[in-house]
Amino acid sequence: MNHLPISRRAMLRSASCGFGYLALAGLAANAEGAADSAVIQAPDFAPRAKRVIFLFMQGGVSHVDSFDYKPDLFKHDGQSLAFDDSRTIANTGVRGTSHRVMKPLWEFSRHGESGRWASALFPEINRHVDDLCFLHAVHTEGVAHGPATLFLHCGATSNIRPSMGSWVVYGLGTENENLPGFLSIAPSAGNGGARNYGSAFLPAIYQGTALGRAGSPAADCAIRNIGDTRTSATDQLRRESLLRDLNAEQLRRTPGDAELEATIASYELAWRMQDHAPDVLNIDGESKATKESYGIGAPETDNFGRQCLLARRLCEAGVRFVQVTYGDNTANPAWDQHSDMPKHAAHARAVDRPIGGLLADLKARGLLDDTLVWWGSEFGRTPYAEKNGTGRDHNPKGFTVWLAGAGVKPGFAFGSTDDLGHFAADDKVHMHDLHATILHLLGLDHERLTYRYSGRDFRLTDVEGRVVQEILSHPAG
Repeated sequence: MNHLPISRRAMLRSASCGFGYLALAGLAANAEGAADSAVIQAPDFAPRAKRVIFLFMQGGVSHVDSFDYKPDLFKHDGQSLAFDDSRTIANTGVRGTSHRVMKPLWEFSRHGESGRWASALFPEINRHVDDLCFLHAVHTEGVAHGPATLFLHCGATSNIRPSMGSWVVYGLGTENENLPGFLSIAPSAGNGGARNYGSAFLPAIYQGTALGRAGSPAADCAIRNIGDTRTSATDQLRRESLLRDLNAEQLRRTPGDAELEATIASYELAWRMQDHAPDVLNIDGESKATKESYGIGAPETDNFGRQCLLARRLCEAGVRFVQVTYGDNTANPAWDQHSDMPKHAAHARAVDRPIGGLLADLKARGLLDDTLVWWGSEFGRTPYAEKNGTGRDHNPKGFTVWLAGAGVKPGFAFGSTDDLGHFAADDKVHMHDLHATILHLLGLDHERLTYRYSGRDFRLTDVEGRVVQEILSHPAG
């Protein structure tokens, strides 16, 4: 809790009427002089991570088919057992519904020096288990994709709340004033859409910038109209100077206009991005070996490989929060196998090599030391067959997420689901806890990271959440 008479963020908000003028002054400065220390805000305490790459597996990867080994699923395969089915309970309130147990479709074995159990679904990721920290008892809110996806990104199943990336940039600022602090690569238009990278009631300058969209070629992951090839540099500067004067006059007439200030800040950022973003977004200069390690050039992995390589380049350039979505814009998100679990294999082939390449590349460059990689879905899947068929239903009550890199224990597993992998049982981690822990690794106290709106203080973790100290490489005293 903040015991100061006025918090740093409250002071910034109350003094915000001057931000627009500062932004305009930055436009007049040259590239070297425009940078100032105000871009980076001081964290609440020493951070373990400087940035986050979130690999969002849209639709719900089956934990019991991938990283949560449950021998009893093989033992009881084909038997009808009573389960408290989340969807049935939500719709009818009935508990103890009978379902047929379905064993994993892929064989499990131990991997790495840590001996972590993992299935053959993700062979390349399995090579990196000694760098991964598995959370096996994650649980969340929302049975359907929409509410659960919003909860994953915004900490609420409904209402308009800021996304996690926006909270992070609000709390820490950006490391590179020439690029957005928060970028979402190939986001989906469904299940919350732009709200999953939006700033809601936070100032608009903190919203995420979308690159491309889910289901589209990675070549579309670009910022349109980033350059003006029809106008000379002199004329562009003259035009910007005129806009600067007009904006200054408008701000003089309406001081404290947050939307106008955000617009001016966006113009300023766009002006600087013209010289910096094209090079960062262009992967052509990467070596052949690097591209191959991400699976670029191979039909199954080229698209997601390009997105993962772009994520590394963005982080290397100082972007604070990068999300990479593997999904699509169809009614049934990518990993949503209600009636065809074998289709998990095709999706796994598309992401496995790129993610393995990303982990290896980050580690080789020393970026994994201060970059947190977060992999996961909005929920997991049931240990039983849906409607006695060949797929699995949604399971928000117990599933697996893994983290890697800055500040988490490598080759470590925390928590467990029950014997069949249905419910989080021991050392549970709620999604609010996961959010609180990631913020903590970035040096942010989730209870102090607040914003006053409509008469109350809001935060990403609402009124809940605890930092999972057990997974930290050096727990706080």
